[in-house]
Amino acid sequence: MVVLLAVPKPDGSLTAVVVSGGKQYRVAPGDQILVDRVGAEPGSSLKLGRVLLFQDGTDVRVGTPAVEGVEVEVKVIAHRRGPRIETLRYKSKKRVRVHRGGRADLTALQIISVGGKAAQAEPESRATAPKEKGGARMKAAPAVKAQAAEAAAPNKKEGAAEPAKRAARKPKAKEAG
Repeated sequence: MVVLLAVPKPDGSLTAVVVSGGKQYRVAPGDQILVDRVGAEPGSSLKLGRVLLFQDGTDVRVGTPAVEGVEVEVKVIAHRRGPRIETLRYKSKKRVRVHRGGRADLTALQIISVGGKAAQAEPESRATAPKEKGGARMKAAPAVKAQAAEAAAPNKKEGAAEPAKRAARKPKAKEAG
């Protein structure tokens, strides 16, 4: 199944399609997106005013070209650089080799609210429950492992000989010839 990121989510949640840097992004409150570099300091708040589509439940508004009165409030998380993208042009037997590369300057944004509506708070049962790192399986400390190994092997006789190790190899004799 092909999932298009520029159309509203099928579950009818609060979403919008915004334009930043000439590209379109489908966003919802609480999402984090990477956009082309925005001239704002990390921690500051911005408003993206060019909203092409706004969906709140069953209410869908499509702008011509933008939806009036709807803004998306975002918070700048950090400035990053994208992966290195290289291009190589080569023509055999012609001495043509052109190598170019670069990394895009990006900004990480967190969506605070869409159309003045913020993200819904989580239920208190999930928010107050402590989260375990690593799930049910936790790693034991090395001292605990050693004590467990000693306790598990009480039937080992003291002074019992260890199995013999394999003898070392003898070097090969040089052949005369």
